[in-house]
Amino acid sequence: MIFASIHVSASPFPAPQLTAAPESKPPQDLVANVPNRTTISLDGTWRAIVDPYEGGLHSRFFENHKVKNKQELLEYDFDLSPGLKVPGDWNMQRDSLYFYEGPLWYKYSFDYKKKDGIRPFLYFGAANYFTRVYLNGHFLGDHTGGYTPFNFDVSDTLVDGDNFVVVEVNNTRHADGVPTLNTDWWNYGGITRDVEIVEVPKTYIQDYFVQLAKGSLDSIAGWVKVAGTSGAQAVTIDIPEANIKQTVTTDADGKGTFQFPAQKLDLWSPENPKLYKVVLSGAGDSVTDQIGFRSISTSGDKILLNGKPIFLRGISIHEEAPFRGGRAFSSEDDATLLGWAKELGCNFVRLAHYPHHESMVRAADRMGLLVWSEIPVYWSIDWKNPGTLDNAKNQLREEISRDHNRAAVILWSLGNETPINAGRTAFFTQTAAEARAMDPTRLLTAAMNVTTKQGEDTRVIDDPLGQIVDVLGLNEYIGWYEHSIDTTDHTHWTTPYDKPLIVSEFGADAPFNRHGAADERWTEEYQADLYKHQLAMWSKVPFLAGMSPWVLMDFQSPVRQLPQVQDFHNRKGLVSDRGQRKEAFYVLQNFYKEKAAAAAPAQ
Repeated sequence: MIFASIHVSASPFPAPQLTAAPESKPPQDLVANVPNRTTISLDGTWRAIVDPYEGGLHSRFFENHKVKNKQELLEYDFDLSPGLKVPGDWNMQRDSLYFYEGPLWYKYSFDYKKKDGIRPFLYFGAANYFTRVYLNGHFLGDHTGGYTPFNFDVSDTLVDGDNFVVVEVNNTRHADGVPTLNTDWWNYGGITRDVEIVEVPKTYIQDYFVQLAKGSLDSIAGWVKVAGTSGAQAVTIDIPEANIKQTVTTDADGKGTFQFPAQKLDLWSPENPKLYKVVLSGAGDSVTDQIGFRSISTSGDKILLNGKPIFLRGISIHEEAPFRGGRAFSSEDDATLLGWAKELGCNFVRLAHYPHHESMVRAADRMGLLVWSEIPVYWSIDWKNPGTLDNAKNQLREEISRDHNRAAVILWSLGNETPINAGRTAFFTQTAAEARAMDPTRLLTAAMNVTTKQGEDTRVIDDPLGQIVDVLGLNEYIGWYEHSIDTTDHTHWTTPYDKPLIVSEFGADAPFNRHGAADERWTEEYQADLYKHQLAMWSKVPFLAGMSPWVLMDFQSPVRQLPQVQDFHNRKGLVSDRGQRKEAFYVLQNFYKEKAAAAAPAQ
């Protein structure tokens, strides 16, 4: 027998030398009040490489390497790659990325002049969803969560002259994520909010909380936190217009608490959105903010603003850009969306289902719109997973850290439309405790959607979550997802909880200018008729303290696919995504006019 000799040549495609993912490293504590700090914008066109197999980690994209000779093999080049605008989602910037979910790498080059005595931070308003950040080839850290800000101290990484930042953003959905796999909104990927270099002194005022003391209309209480030193520091709180100037001394951990009288404050309200100039100075730093002072509380089934009952005339809003589509991020977007809410007659907005842009909340502060702010604990989360709980807590902490001095925010929402089970109740018990520990001055709520039927005509709002929150939230869709519109005419509502109720959602889909009979689905007439019946039903409920129907503007959703009607849009908006008012807009507007007139003091 003859045995043939076989020569096996080396593969022309050798196995790559794999680079392991860096060990997770969290960002530093958030620098407060970035809009009023010294900043250098890194917004603009960033070079981007789509990386569906995440080969960029193994190819060390973060080094931004350049070939040194003709023989060197390099299979990427940021400078030859197309650009993406930052801030902005990638889905609406390229047709090929409309449905894309996965890793994408960004690179941006910039000049920087280092300054003595200055501590620079690299700050991201938000990036969806998991982000790794590298500066000049060095791994700074990572962040999980698509809607909250994060920053890294880059004192030792920035250099004089040319610098480059490389960011890997991955919007892949995960079963143990927050939110989880399924949502009714678009999973916009990318660096969706501003990127900035924030400059603070070596020792700086990292954060502060300056609000009315809980239960008081004439006393200010809070704390200040100094970073960058271990010694005690004196910090002065100065509110010139109110003739207030107080000094607090920090402890060994850099934190100092205070409470002092504040007589004759002009209290913030929707009718009078008064903001005071507040200056905190000391420890070699000075920070200026604009802060409104108001109290928010409950008494039985009433919500009290500055000690007086208020009815919240609201609307729910998604962070979707009018006209151009995609993630909203600009002051023009804020002005348009909140302007429509004011036109409706609103004094309240529910910013669903995740923390919206800081500029939106600050605009609400100036415009006199009360705010419900929510984290994306949405539908069914992995309730028993400790990592999922930690993720939710962290997003809650980052949300509160960013906005805890905004008078407009009166409600922290723990979640939306979650199923009743023991794991979920334990989950919310812990997130509620986290929120109250960070901010005892505001109210907690959640949008529930499970009720018990009592006979044919009575619905009982008895979700166990009602024991945890201060204000009940309820999403219900009689006339759209269940029963017919006229079912509202004989439906009664009750609850065992002596707490106020906000109807956080109701509504019906109707593309703008689609007309027909009032009993024909998908028409403006059907949507308007549903609003008339819903408003009549809820007007009979004595413990109703407000509402935020669903939703201000049509928004994109991958689960809404009906051709020529939805076309990947949820059409429950009172306004189309092109700014056109539907008939139901005017129904709600008239209702709010009547509510406002009834609440106005007699002349």
